[in-house]
Amino acid sequence: MSDKPYAVVTGGAGFIGSHAVDLLLARGYRVRAIDNLTGGRELNLAHHGDNQDLIRDFRDIRDIAPDDAAFVGARSVIHFAGIGDIVPSIERPLEYMSVNVQGTAQVLEASRHAGVKKFVYAASSSCYGLADTPTREDHPIRPQYPYALSKYQGEQAAFHWHQVYGLPVNVIRIFNAYGTRSRTSGAYGAVFGVFLRQKIAGEPFTVVGDGTQSRDFLFVTDVAKAFLAAAETDKVGEVWNLGAGNPQTVNHLVELLGGPVVHIPKRPGEPDCTWADTTKIIRDLDWRPEVSFEDGVARMLAQLDYWREAPLWTPDSIASATKIWFDYLGNKEERSR
Repeated sequence: MSDKPYAVVTGGAGFIGSHAVDLLLARGYRVRAIDNLTGGRELNLAHHGDNQDLIRDFRDIRDIAPDDAAFVGARSVIHFAGIGDIVPSIERPLEYMSVNVQGTAQVLEASRHAGVKKFVYAASSSCYGLADTPTREDHPIRPQYPYALSKYQGEQAAFHWHQVYGLPVNVIRIFNAYGTRSRTSGAYGAVFGVFLRQKIAGEPFTVVGDGTQSRDFLFVTDVAKAFLAAAETDKVGEVWNLGAGNPQTVNHLVELLGGPVVHIPKRPGEPDCTWADTTKIIRDLDWRPEVSFEDGVARMLAQLDYWREAPLWTPDSIASATKIWFDYLGNKEERSR
């Protein structure tokens, strides 16, 4: 029996989860990476070879039993698994509720039965909706679409298990994570995956609106470090906002990537700016971002080939993929006037 601490990472073959696995292994943990490979890729863990401290567990979190042996002896569980595509959530809300809420409950219950010492939930800043900036943790919750609602209900479930069963829980609301290994397949989604595939193909970047909208981009290795700090702190029952605290415009991103641009319509229900107030996480966890935006983009460009098999989005295919978004959220804005 190893005397190394043991951690479970759900979504461990995914974008952020695989970086968390890397960090935990580097810090001397044994790690079980649970992932159904819907969004994650085995490639993201391949560099660990046959490392005996890494257990690859490829299954759906909804199949996790309350007495699941995989959780026994775990010091911490870091829960990233879920559906992260925003646009399709309007079309498939039940799937999002099933994975992001019921799936989270399955992981919580297994963690409770195993006596896990710390459960860290990866929440989403989308719960704030069209928020005031910079956004603090006590900002009103106003989810604008089913993805945001499902992630917030998963967060509520985590705190309910803390309140009722005493499971030690912390929550981190991620703003705009970016970096190497970000998603390469699936629905129209995160700007980096879209732009990098367009750059490979020599196609123009599809900039939403005029490109002056800004996002609080935080490089993925800094995200992983925040989650490890939340797992190792003595603090329990906390929620923290996580971003760089330094929003960057889409136009600046395009400048760094280099290439032509075509503009597409701005989508209803999306904020002009996301901006995390990071005062609390810096104070509580002694965490600070280390990778500048410029350096982070350069690191992604250095691994550009990773996105070669990603879908190539064009103005026409984006319009088709987001039609339901405009139909529902556009009508919502009209009704509210």
